[in-house]
Amino acid sequence: MDEALPEGIGRLGFTVGSANCMEGVVKGKRLFRVEPGNCSTHAIEQASILMDCSRRASFIGVMDNEPALVWASHYLCEMAKALMDDAHMGMRKYS
Repeated sequence: MDEALPEGIGRLGFTVGSANCMEGVVKGKRLFRVEPGNCSTHAIEQASILMDCSRRASFIGVMDNEPALVWASHYLCEMAKALMDDAHMGMRKYS
């Protein structure tokens, strides 16, 4: 890739931009897609943060009977999965 990238950036590869998440109104259409060209390492780190937020929202939502937090947890998990899937595709592509 680009020789001017800082040390460690993109060493595992880059997102390819094909993973998406959240079902749209039209069957088979998704609302969000991962942007191509992001560092896979960074994408995985962000997915980890999303999963932690999801875990917390899920726990608090169930304990405090807050359905909105449980739904938020569901959406955060979908976003994290899309990031992980796309980062994995990028790692396989560039290895």
